[in-house]
Formats: sequence, structure tokens, C-alpha cells
Amino acid sequence: MDTATHASEASIGVLSDRLRQLDRVVVGFSGGVDSGLVAWLANDVLGPERTLVATAVSPSLPQAERDECAQLADEWGLRWIEVLTDEMEEAAYTRNDGDRCYWCKDALLRALEPFATAEAATVVLGVNVDDLGDHRPGQRAAAERGAVFPLVDAGFAKSDVRALAQELGLRTWDKPAAACLASRLPYGTPVTLRRLAEVEQAEAGLRALGFAELRVRHYGELARIEVPVTDLATVVARAEAVVAAVQAAGYRYVTLDLEGLRSGNLNLALGPTSGS
Repeated sequence: MDTATHASEASIGVLSDRLRQLDRVVVGFSGGVDSGLVAWLANDVLGPERTLVATAVSPSLPQAERDECAQLADEWGLRWIEVLTDEMEEAAYTRNDGDRCYWCKDALLRALEPFATAEAATVVLGVNVDDLGDHRPGQRAAAERGAVFPLVDAGFAKSDVRALAQELGLRTWDKPAAACLASRLPYGTPVTLRRLAEVEQAEAGLRALGFAELRVRHYGELARIEVPVTDLATVVARAEAVVAAVQAAGYRYVTLDLEGLRSGNLNLALGPTSGS
């Protein structure tokens, strides 16, 4: 594709130049729009011999997301690997306090370091400028271990990422944000395999009903569903099927958050400086 014909030529140029400066990269790839753009462009600019794309696999990654990563890697011709991470063995992670994401990202970087060493490469992650304003301790862990954020270096906000991904014809351009399953558990609720599995099954059941953008927040026997405000009426109209899908995952009570979907809203429990 001749990217010089696009309105975002300067942004493409800055981002491409940053990747060329890095020369060899290991891209942390979740299958979302941010890491997808970085992986695709790195592969295009540096070539697969200098671009290794890695997906972290753990109980906090839904199987559907793992499968999507594999499909995208095949479609885009990426040199792709799966890397097992061990955050569930870290008590500081499973106790689920405000620094849970730090230990998750720390586990990811520890898992990627041997590959980066073998490749003589730099680990890069799909963090954009907008991510810097929320409570994201994982970014601190990544930076401490030497990871680089090319989108931040190139000044890309989320809207810029989506616009460029759309221009490049990447089908991930409008994919909803998909945080890890552990983010559905309120801080202080220990992360367990059973709880992650319940959230994953409940969300999969709701997606099967046609709800593409959603969160199921876990409160013991109670599930709190968040969907965009524009989908609230549809959830109510299909209440019987919605309740059945969530109860099939093991929940007894099913509630709907009338404020709608708010990514990161559990961070409010951490105080006014934690972001939204």
C-alpha cells in the first residue's frame, strides 16, 4: 500500500521512523487495535525477520482472544509465537490490589525477555497517548524492564490509531477495547481460575446473543453487566436470554448497570487520581 496517499502520512512516517530506529522488535500482541497496528506496521517496515510478534497466554486471556491473535497473525503474515506467563503464581497479582496490573505486565516482560535477547531486539507494546492518563501501573512495570511505546513516541492518541488502522485496511480498526478478564474483579477480590472462567463464560454467552461491546463485573454470586448506553434497552428487551446466559456461567443474580459501559470504572475505588 502506498501510504504517501493518506491523510495521516506524517504520522505514518514518524511511527515508521521510530520502528526503523529500533531496528529489531518483539511486539507484545493482544489482537487489539493498538498492538495490531504496531505489529502490522513493524512487520511491514522491518520485515518478519526483524519482527517477532508474541501473544501472552494465561487464564486471564479469553480463548476467543487467543484464537483471534492466531487468525490475525496468519492473515497478516506475522512471525508469531505464544508465550506462557506465570502471573497467577504471584501472590501480589492474585490478591488483586491496585497494583495488580504491575505484576501482570512484569510477568509478560519476564516471559518476553529471553526472546528479545535471542533476537537482539527491543520489546515494544501498543500503548497510546490516551493510556497515559488512566491508572495503568502496568506501564510502569514495562518501562522499568526496558519496553518501548512507539505509539506514544509518535504522538498517537486512540483516535489516531483507529484512523490509521482503518486507512491501512486492518479489520481491527473498530474493535472494542478488551481488557484482561481479571479487570472484571473489583480490587480486593482475589483472582482465581474459577472467577476468571465464570467471567469468560458469561461474556461469551452475551456475545453469542449479539452484544459485541460489554463487561461482566464479578461480585460473588452477582454479575453486573455493562453495555453501551445505546444497548441498554436491547438488554432489557432480551432479559430472559441475557439472564439465562449469565446464570449458565454460575452466577445467581444478574444486574444491569444503567450508567452503561465505562472502561476502567473499577479504578474509581482507588480514589480521584486513578482515572476513569
